[in-house]
Amino acid sequence: MKVLFMGTPDFAAVTLNKLIESRHEIIGVVTQPDKQKGRGHELAYSPVKELALRHGLTIYQPVKVKEPEFLETVGQLAPEVIVVSAFGQLLPKALLDLPPYGCINVHGSLLPKYRGAAPIQYAILDGEKETGITIMYMDVGLDTGDMILQEKLAISPEETGGSLFDKMAHLGAELLLTALEQLEDGTATRTPQNDEEATYVKMLTKEMGRLDFSQPAVKLERYIRGLNPWPSAYTTLECKTLKLWKAEVEPGKPENHAEPGRIVEIRKDAIAVACGEDILLIKELQLEGKKRMSADAFLRGFPLQTGIRLGQ
Repeated sequence: MKVLFMGTPDFAAVTLNKLIESRHEIIGVVTQPDKQKGRGHELAYSPVKELALRHGLTIYQPVKVKEPEFLETVGQLAPEVIVVSAFGQLLPKALLDLPPYGCINVHGSLLPKYRGAAPIQYAILDGEKETGITIMYMDVGLDTGDMILQEKLAISPEETGGSLFDKMAHLGAELLLTALEQLEDGTATRTPQNDEEATYVKMLTKEMGRLDFSQPAVKLERYIRGLNPWPSAYTTLECKTLKLWKAEVEPGKPENHAEPGRIVEIRKDAIAVACGEDILLIKELQLEGKKRMSADAFLRGFPLQTGIRLGQ
């Protein structure tokens, strides 16, 4: 099948790589324009563009996909199907109607739950036990199109945003190839979504990582995992940013009813912090300007005392 691929981040690059390995013909790759990064403001390519360049694929980077020039280009390419994976722009109806097999999206949740950005991370933040991939027909709404295939994936208690992201990317790529086969042989189904069950999630922001210790420890632990590696969960220690990379929840109230954020106990391998409910045991952390390290290694170089409050 003649495929026009649209995607931008690492998640999409995994899908593109699977398409490159398949029998399908990739007639073009569409990705977001290059962005300036770092102090030198050098232009950085998206992971999808880097992969496309390595394989000599034709690349398109429209500022807006609704531009008449871009729509004309796609019309001339005459794709049989457009595959979209974490592209970053909504597609106009004029583009959706171009390919005979439609525009197919690889979405990182069990729709209609978690429409929108960052569905993978929000599944961890909300304490879900499972998530999955949905392959769907695109329409003019935000992740509202009919579903073709879904496959579930269990979320382990130690799952981080990064580890789940990797698993979901590979699952999505495999499921996409199955969906393309079904499209070709005419067995693909269309299952409408139940809009009444729909939930929406926003893009992740750095501010989301600031921990509020008045919240239950179980919620903070989920944020530490779900926002790893980006934007990461953090607090402050003596006016310095302190990132938390791994923690555990210990049931029970801290002695003397310490206020949330107070360090209530220093252990050999953990720092116990009072929360709105239960205790958070910090097992891995990173102080501003220092390397990421285990709690015991951190305590050998930065001795702490009980009573210090994090987040002041």
